[in-house]
Amino acid sequence: MASHPKYELKQAKNGDYYFNLTAKNGQVIATSEMYKSKAAAENGIASVRENAPNAQIEDQSVMAA
Repeated sequence: MASHPKYELKQAKNGDYYFNLTAKNGQVIATSEMYKSKAAAENGIASVRENAPNAQIEDQSVMAA
């Protein structure tokens, strides 16, 4: 079993796949969308790994005036 942080690839009861990203303390900090295949979920992990390090924060929590 890998230490944290890590991606946990899971299969839902309906057969779809998804992944959780866990923090150093093991807490789930992100959950993906559902994917129809394991390969698609693995591609989702690869995409997050590639794109997230450069992601900027866009605060959309404030309603427009």
